[in-house]
Amino acid sequence: MTERSIGQINQKIDDGEANIYTAEEFKKLIKEGNVPSFDEVDVVTTGTCGVMSGTAAILNFIISEPGEFIRANEVYLNGVPAFAGPCPNEWLGSVDVILHGTSHSIYDENYGGGFLLKELLEGKEVDVRVESAEGKTIENTITMNDITRAQIVGSRMAFKNYTAFTNPNNEPVSSIFAATPLEGNLSGLTFSGCGDLNPLQNDIPHNVIKEGSKALVNGAQGYILGDGTRSSAEKPNLMISADLTKMDPYYFGGFKTGQGGEIFNTVAIPIPVLNEEIYNNLLVKDEDIDLPVADIKGRHLPLDNTNYKEMWQGNDLRPKFDKTKCSNCDSCLVEEICPTNAFKDERLNLAYCFGCGMCANFCRKGAFEMKTGDVDLNINGENVTIPIICRQSDRLRANKLSLKLKKMLENKEFIL
Repeated sequence: MTERSIGQINQKIDDGEANIYTAEEFKKLIKEGNVPSFDEVDVVTTGTCGVMSGTAAILNFIISEPGEFIRANEVYLNGVPAFAGPCPNEWLGSVDVILHGTSHSIYDENYGGGFLLKELLEGKEVDVRVESAEGKTIENTITMNDITRAQIVGSRMAFKNYTAFTNPNNEPVSSIFAATPLEGNLSGLTFSGCGDLNPLQNDIPHNVIKEGSKALVNGAQGYILGDGTRSSAEKPNLMISADLTKMDPYYFGGFKTGQGGEIFNTVAIPIPVLNEEIYNNLLVKDEDIDLPVADIKGRHLPLDNTNYKEMWQGNDLRPKFDKTKCSNCDSCLVEEICPTNAFKDERLNLAYCFGCGMCANFCRKGAFEMKTGDVDLNINGENVTIPIICRQSDRLRANKLSLKLKKMLENKEFIL
């Protein structure tokens, strides 16, 4: 078997001779029958974007002058609870906190860690309240400039494979796997996963993506710490870390679900083509990747199977908003349920839009146009067609970060 080294590929990049493709570019060539040979590809940049619940931030910031309080017992940022410690920082006026991306504000369960961290990255002011060990309450506002250190740690990111969900029951079911309570009687399907763009889907079994490998996390260079907390050979995922202050807020933020605010991230990982086994793994296509469909209440009990071609091929990545069809309803359902708050005051902010499809499926007046597709399944011996009503992964962001990583490699800003 022909072998290459990382050093050899880095040298080709340095000489401007490396052939680098994004996963989207590479898969398109496969589908067109023009896939480059092993000798004609050096690196493929893969990517995924989706709700990643196991995300936390470790922050240190100054809240008062030194000597004002002993240490923090409780900390709230815009009402979102953060865990003080482990370092007590006695009398320093600063606090260390661990903030969960899934923590919800005590004032609004739809506002949580993901939304808060995005606002910090965007330069917005955040209200902070500290309850100290001696019973004092210290209140202040901070911005990113007041944060001396901020690190994201994802305990399970970039899952290779997911399960799609529908609700065969009569009553709606609230879940983190749907942007709103999922209506019953097989009325809709929700899914996650970027299919053949996903890093781990292109590197089975972990030939390249290993502890210490570099990754791009929300635009910041970071490192893979190892397998994620629920990783297995059948369903691998990764623990990854990067500097929050260097991230791009476009790739990162909050996502409302039926169980309150969640957090989404975008991760891109380069696959250096060191041998033909690694090359052959890159030939996987959406239609090759099974996607079980389960009862949202049972979760691990598949009702049938589909694949990622059915989820993505021929469907739109973003909606179009026709203001002439908007009736300015007294209570706008889309504004209420949009997971990323991309639609407000009759305006669609595409920089915030996640392409989940909720607006097109739920607008009462049909003001949003977006093909999200449907899937034919056999459930309990009956053939049914179920519309795809919610995506919790975003191929557009995954593609964009993969392209950014490709350009960084070409510009020698990211070294394998």
